[in-house]
Amino acid sequence: MSRQSFSLRVAVSAFAAAAALVLAGCGSTVTGTPLAADNAGPASTAPTTSAGSPTTTGAAPTTGVNKGGSTDFQANIGDCVQLGGTTDNATIERASCGSQSSNYKVVGKARTNDQCPTDVDQAYYETLNGIETGALCLDIDWVIGGCLELGGEDPERIDCSSTTAIEGVQVLAIERNTTSVDDCTQGDQGYVYDERRFVVCVTPL
Repeated sequence: MSRQSFSLRVAVSAFAAAAALVLAGCGSTVTGTPLAADNAGPASTAPTTSAGSPTTTGAAPTTGVNKGGSTDFQANIGDCVQLGGTTDNATIERASCGSQSSNYKVVGKARTNDQCPTDVDQAYYETLNGIETGALCLDIDWVIGGCLELGGEDPERIDCSSTTAIEGVQVLAIERNTTSVDDCTQGDQGYVYDERRFVVCVTPL
């Protein structure tokens, strides 16, 4: 009996209802736009909650949970990667966080991709004889002040002066302890991570 090992990727429910950014594998494109903040009050599709005051930080949370599992590709929570390839034949390489090649950050590890937080942007998982052996839970490698093209198959770093971006954004701030774009004091749009309670505040290019 031969043993076959495969590397796969799957899009997971990303950015909940508020942001509606969907990364559906390499064969699809990033669709949707950030939710615009309503300066007159809380956004109706991204309710404001009262559990603690929002705090501004320089980076998205990286304190993820290791729920087990094993992948041939070794990465720790907080490491960054360049994810590419197709849904059925993913490619993944180590990358320095914030570098030109980095597009995702490992925010959790799990035995199966459905054990990742519900608001991660992407999951990379491996199978052996059709059974998942481990998954890396991934968020976009957001960098304050940096710019990204979100209109392609995978996020890609671009120059902030780009005039050819399809869905280019500049990251202005990351607000923790909130699920409301209204808490973005910089920019007027954001991507909401409901389960882990943070918002990436952006402005379109």
